Amino acid sequence: MAASSLRAAPNQLELPALEESISRWWDDNDVEARSLRRGADAAAGRSQQPQFVFFDGPPFATGLPHYGHILPGTIKDIVPRYQSMKGFAVQRRFGWDCHGLPIESLTENELGVHGKAEIEAYGIAPFNAACRAGVLRYTQEWRKTMKRLARWVDFDDDYKTMDVRFMQSVLWAFRKLWDLGLVYEGYRVQPVSPALGTPLSNFEVAQGPQEKDPVTRKEGHKRRQDPSLTIRFKLEDEDAQLWAWTTTPWTLPSNLALAVHPALDYVKVRVQDTGEVAYLEPSRLADYQARGKLGEVETLATMKGAALIGRPYQPLFPYFAELRQREGEKDGARWAFRVVGAEYVSTDAGTGIVHQAPAFGEDDYEVGKREGLPLVNPVSLQGVFDERVVDFAGQYVKDADKGIMAMLKAQGAVVDQDTIVHPYPHCYRTEQPLLYMALSTWFIKVEPMRERLVAHNDAIHWVPEHVGSGRFGNWLAAARDWNVARNRYWGTPIPIWRCDRDPADMVCVGSCAELEQLAGLPEGSITDLHRESVDGITWPSANTPGGTMRRIADVFDCWFESGSMPYAQNGYPFDPSTRAYVEDNLPADFIAEGLDQTRGWFYTLHVLSTALFDKPAFKHVIVNGLVLAEDGKKMSKRLKNYPDPLEVVDQFGADALRAYLVSSAAVRGEPMRFSDKGVRDTVRTVILPLYNAYNFLVTYARADGWSPRAEDLEVVPEGALDRWILSRVHAFVDELGRDLGGYTLSNCVPAFTRICDDLNNWYIRRGRRRYWRGRADGDRDKADAYGTLFRTLVTITKAIAPVVPFITEWLWQRLMVDTGLAQPGEESVHLSSWPELDASLRDEALEREVAAVRMAVGLGLAVREREKIAVRRPLPQVTIASSDAGVRAAIERFADDLVGELNVKRVEVAEDDSALCTIRAKANFKMLGKRLGGRMKVVGEAIGALDAAALASLQRGEEIEVEGERIGQADVLVTREVKGGRAAEVGDDMTVVLDTAIDAALRREGLARELV
Repeated sequence: MAASSLRAAPNQLELPALEESISRWWDDNDVEARSLRRGADAAAGRSQQPQFVFFDGPPFATGLPHYGHILPGTIKDIVPRYQSMKGFAVQRRFGWDCHGLPIESLTENELGVHGKAEIEAYGIAPFNAACRAGVLRYTQEWRKTMKRLARWVDFDDDYKTMDVRFMQSVLWAFRKLWDLGLVYEGYRVQPVSPALGTPLSNFEVAQGPQEKDPVTRKEGHKRRQDPSLTIRFKLEDEDAQLWAWTTTPWTLPSNLALAVHPALDYVKVRVQDTGEVAYLEPSRLADYQARGKLGEVETLATMKGAALIGRPYQPLFPYFAELRQREGEKDGARWAFRVVGAEYVSTDAGTGIVHQAPAFGEDDYEVGKREGLPLVNPVSLQGVFDERVVDFAGQYVKDADKGIMAMLKAQGAVVDQDTIVHPYPHCYRTEQPLLYMALSTWFIKVEPMRERLVAHNDAIHWVPEHVGSGRFGNWLAAARDWNVARNRYWGTPIPIWRCDRDPADMVCVGSCAELEQLAGLPEGSITDLHRESVDGITWPSANTPGGTMRRIADVFDCWFESGSMPYAQNGYPFDPSTRAYVEDNLPADFIAEGLDQTRGWFYTLHVLSTALFDKPAFKHVIVNGLVLAEDGKKMSKRLKNYPDPLEVVDQFGADALRAYLVSSAAVRGEPMRFSDKGVRDTVRTVILPLYNAYNFLVTYARADGWSPRAEDLEVVPEGALDRWILSRVHAFVDELGRDLGGYTLSNCVPAFTRICDDLNNWYIRRGRRRYWRGRADGDRDKADAYGTLFRTLVTITKAIAPVVPFITEWLWQRLMVDTGLAQPGEESVHLSSWPELDASLRDEALEREVAAVRMAVGLGLAVREREKIAVRRPLPQVTIASSDAGVRAAIERFADDLVGELNVKRVEVAEDDSALCTIRAKANFKMLGKRLGGRMKVVGEAIGALDAAALASLQRGEEIEVEGERIGQADVLVTREVKGGRAAEVGDDMTVVLDTAIDAALRREGLARELV
């Protein structure tokens, strides 16, 4: 007897060691590089293979990869693997986000320099050099982790946002926006991170701490305690006061007006305890009284807010008192410290009178601009008062709150002092409170593009769909102009040169060559575009005599850079070798990242692609949810509330981690709680079943000396069991292909576990005796058994390879390479082709029959378990009742399988189960409600009274008439309840009853089995 070509399976499968050996084999045989080279060659025009275009969002390499990277990374590996097996070339360039606040913050801490003054004293050039040195410190750790997880990406041809090739493309993009009239400089109230000393964009605010207040549901806000202060403002023209409320005492030194709602009622009251006279809104007066903050009052007058507009009041502080109305000025002149009208004023809180500091609030700013109020901002970007606020100069504004309140209290200006807990925006990098202040900065016009942004979004396939239509779509519909300037150092400089004599004299530079030409520099002399290299480049103004063109100080928001990656990674449009590739391959076929990127990379990609190319940046996107610690809290290095990813992989294997993550709720855009127990269970439920089936084949093949032949890959067996498993396998391939091709990856692992269950728990279980027989020449049934199992294993291995790449490679080597059946170029399963569907192998009727039989087995085993009757104990009979003729025929056809699985002597089939069950019907309101309207009650009651004959007709698929309405099977919900005393279970139109009466012969047979 010849030896089998199938290698023996190990006694125990050590998955981590197996994966390490496979990884080494890939390296030794250049497998990953060959796969990646296909994509690179097609992108460079060196091959004509059709392309699947994938954009990989750039992470920062300033920290180690964690589950928030590994989950989307797994998604971003599975889809390209699948598309590669489908015959597409997939370029998989990795990229690095190198600029911006994350690396600057890290560098500041390492150097011990903080804030603009200290950085500039240290020197921009050495500071940026330190950023450059630190930004890629963890790249080797990233490569190691990605390799261990079998995430195949091209690190050798990666892109970096700090490379001059990338940065020059960013300049080109901005210049094109400039030429399109989409860039402007303007004053607006901006969120400022004082900890970082720079303004942020509105979508960066939305990326802040994702605690969602149960009332306001504001992104980027978390609850904090702030002062709650009600202040007396003395009127100039009357011995009375205006009472106003604030939660930001630090803005009171910059108060320039008080706002009332013109249409609201206001009351003038005398406080009985103090005799003071005050104005406020009546419902708010009642609130103060209800909370015990104010005693009895006498109402002196009632008026509309419009009657208060224009009245002057005394400044709280002297710092800007010169801005008040001067003697002799006419009423209505644009002076400060007066009452103004504002329709945003509400009665939700406070007094109905709102303190206005135009430099520190969007509503305040708009009112101030309308009223012509001066713009006073005595606060730096670091949140520190300047010398104009003499009593608090040099203090951080939030720290100054206590001193300001104490000073006002000493002056008798405080009506009430308390605290309030409310949602407040915090910095997404430092988690420190943001400040809002009016700044002159550079914007991209996004608001005029809203309709185009929404229209292009409608063309994108989002998974899950609700993210695109809801979260992202709603954000686009209300998109704000984008502040792209950052008052920082390590980033792509904004390429605007401005005349030092005429601020209106500006030039926007779009390339290194243009800058060299303007400045009279040698061609090719500019090899770096960071601040230390370009800030010193100047030239005489062509429009302003004696003027010098100097670059403005700002750098780009790093999100502008990452949003430019589709073209900047290829040096577009300056590299002629990639120009056609970029233009022909936008939008990308696929991207994937976490839910937070709806306010980040997804958004900036979409905005820039719409503005520059008038098309979406991507066609399909998978959005994953947040990976939380097992206790439901955010994963925290400080708390150490999650296991190290590499330790999990070293314990359970990367395939198990990948399968666990990709089958989780997170792939449906929902949060998931990570549990290493879940990974361990995945080994048992996902990885081992396929190995067990292979082990079964190898064990018997080696005993019989059976070796697979090429014909076995095309085997067309005769027996029903073999035809059933091949049909199920091809149904699985069809389902998996639709899920992988349709980006519904969360369905892949459940589909895989179902086919493994079919294979192990029915096909092998019901057919194992076929392998026990001695091998005889011409034994067609045994040959079919081997060939069918072999073909099944090869097909499943290929199909699931994108999801679990290690175990499938291990199996492929043993099934196809060792046996000499792998075709040239298919030395690895990941270089092979996706299984082709063979419609001739599908037998859906047979699948339905076996499904019915397996349901009957499941119900019968459930009865045994409930009745505590071991399967080894034979029972006389099982009765299976169903109104479905197809089900009854299947039970009769496969009665031997039922006898074997349920260990019974006879199988009886019945059509009517009314003697076994109480059958009840009720109307399916979901189906009938809209159709029947007011008749629903009458028809519903009649459906509830249907007899067994009518229900049987429905279950045969026939329609019946109820109260004059045609009613079908879907319109009625049927429930069955086993009648008392029976050992039975009910399923979907199936009742299974076991006869548990055991005679002496059966008892002896059962005892004999127990002794075996």
